[in-house]
Amino acid sequence: MTPLERILKAEIAQTGPIPVSRFMEVSLQHPTHGYYTTRDPLGAAGDFTTAPEISQMFGEMLGLFLAQVWMDQGMPAPFNLAELGPGRGTLMADVLRATRGVPGFHAAARVALVETSPALRAKQAEALTGHAPIWHDTVTTLPEGPLFLLANEFFDALPIRQFVRDGAAWRERMVGLEGDALAFGLSPAQPLPWLDALFPATPPDTLVEYRPAQGMMETLAARLRAGGVAVIIDYGDWDGTGDTIQALHQHEMIPPLTRIGAADLTSHVNFSHLAAWAAPMRGGFTTQGAFLERLGITARAQALARAPDAAERIATQHRRLTHGAEMGTLFKVLALCDPARPGLPGFD
Repeated sequence: MTPLERILKAEIAQTGPIPVSRFMEVSLQHPTHGYYTTRDPLGAAGDFTTAPEISQMFGEMLGLFLAQVWMDQGMPAPFNLAELGPGRGTLMADVLRATRGVPGFHAAARVALVETSPALRAKQAEALTGHAPIWHDTVTTLPEGPLFLLANEFFDALPIRQFVRDGAAWRERMVGLEGDALAFGLSPAQPLPWLDALFPATPPDTLVEYRPAQGMMETLAARLRAGGVAVIIDYGDWDGTGDTIQALHQHEMIPPLTRIGAADLTSHVNFSHLAAWAAPMRGGFTTQGAFLERLGITARAQALARAPDAAERIATQHRRLTHGAEMGTLFKVLALCDPARPGLPGFD
């Protein structure tokens, strides 16, 4: 039993079953034992590997995308170059390396990172030496002005609430105790009109997931009125139902109610909700594979593959990022900008 499992069991014993969102919040963000507050979860020695850690090509394509949008919008200066959940800082470092030859881009950029983990902030500071990043706990403190923002595998880790349709009402999925073990259960049924609006005509017994990110998306939309673009990349789909919570420990799937505080917890992103909450901002929606191909990742891979003994390694990286059997179709890209701005490269 992990220390955090003891803490959660004591809380449930005292106050009763807790929502799934509370379970995820404590598991991931507890100040002493939370998963993200106590470790670097990335890479072979961690629990999962993200696209920027797979290949520099991912960050290079996104950097060139941001630079092109910046130029198309009249090269505003200064502007906020921001990332939500920057991991080790690898993506932002690759973006900055890829754009160092773009006249005026670095001089105008103010690097801002939304990160709460002390362990990861230290990694980011090391990766971004010389770029003077400013850290923020939430998006609400991002500076005013044009915003060019990346969020790669950020929203999937935000705590979600789960509900099951029961006639004209809903029952919330809770985490409680069965004997001495944590177990899922359901709350009493109650009408929830706001959930009806998000999931209309849902059949009985259907489980749905709600990610409380409306305020965050509204804040981003308000910032984008001054110019810029937000690019959200994550696994999920435009819409959907069903239980998608998964726990990862040492690159293996495990039951979500085990290894609490020592395993990553995520769920699929419902991109239609994020887009609706950011209205009237809009830009485009496509798969990661299609997006990277339209930005020229194949040409970049061919160039990198000319280095000695690099061809097989680069081909493997390219496949992982773009192929339908890997990350190419499971991961989606949502871009948001003021509709009065020029169209965005990489989208039909």
